[in-house]
Amino acid sequence: MTPFPRPAYTPLTPYTPDRRPVAIDLSDNTSRHGPHPAALRLVREAGPGTLTSYPSVYADALRAAVSDRFDVGLECITTGCGSDGLIDAVFRAAGEPGERIAYPTPTFSMVGVFARMNGMEPLPSRGGGNGELTPLLDPAPAVVYLCRPNNPTGETVSRARVEALVEAGGPDGPVIVIDEAYADYADDDFLHAAAGSHRLVVLRTFSKAYGLAGLRTGFAVGAPEVILEIEKSRGPYQVNRLAEAAAALALRDAEGWIPKVVAGVRKERRRLTDALRERGWAPLDSDANFVLLPLPGRSAREVVAALRERGVAVRPFPDLAGIGDAVRISVGRAEENDRFLAALKEVTG
Repeated sequence: MTPFPRPAYTPLTPYTPDRRPVAIDLSDNTSRHGPHPAALRLVREAGPGTLTSYPSVYADALRAAVSDRFDVGLECITTGCGSDGLIDAVFRAAGEPGERIAYPTPTFSMVGVFARMNGMEPLPSRGGGNGELTPLLDPAPAVVYLCRPNNPTGETVSRARVEALVEAGGPDGPVIVIDEAYADYADDDFLHAAAGSHRLVVLRTFSKAYGLAGLRTGFAVGAPEVILEIEKSRGPYQVNRLAEAAAALALRDAEGWIPKVVAGVRKERRRLTDALRERGWAPLDSDANFVLLPLPGRSAREVVAALRERGVAVRPFPDLAGIGDAVRISVGRAEENDRFLAALKEVTG
């Protein structure tokens, strides 16, 4: 009999980000432009049946919207409770307890947690950026996870590196999960490649560009036989009725709202990065809606605490692999970014 608590859970702790209210919160990479207007209208006008009835089993209306938007077959799409829920489901579908999940570091902090939650062994490997990915295939993981663009660095591993990894894995290699949570802000993606590959799965979320983080909605694209296994793992009723309808409307984007948001974020990302460099900092190039700022010789936690005292929240990353202490700044509106820059100057001189 397995002891309780499970030994694999011993290293885990509850997720406890700092959620104290603050005037300008640039810590979560959520949209600073608000929710998609059509989604917000739908939520405000929802009737009682939206709450008293079960949602659709596999969110078919959202799957149809994804299919229309990206020209991908319905059989190649599944949905979930944000990309987090889909990471969990893919790991469970792709590997048995005791098998390995390989990923370059630094990356999304929950990957190792989801591996252990499913009784699997996390295998973090120093690397990322445009480094070689094929070493992740040794020793024979069940899953390789890539965040592209990467969180928290904002870097996008080159398409050629990813394609080399897929080719090296071969037809009997691991499932390769590409988390494209920030792909709306980047220049390319692997959605269509995933629909035609029985070893590649791409994940997307509505928490970033669409401004729907509170509805916890995401989708995955892969070959039909892969999606079927993920849906077995995912289980029914994972996307609530409001979330499904709102996300579908946002994805169809009849108002043309999303391109304007993305363009605004890209413009401010460039301006924020340039301003930091003009002040002598060395922020990493980013293809996401945030910028990672290394803090050589400074404590990330102390800088974050001092910024919060001035009404600005950013995310600390102490002792980040290959980088050291750093802070991650979500790209806000112009006035919010200016407020951050002013507060940073006060804190660091």
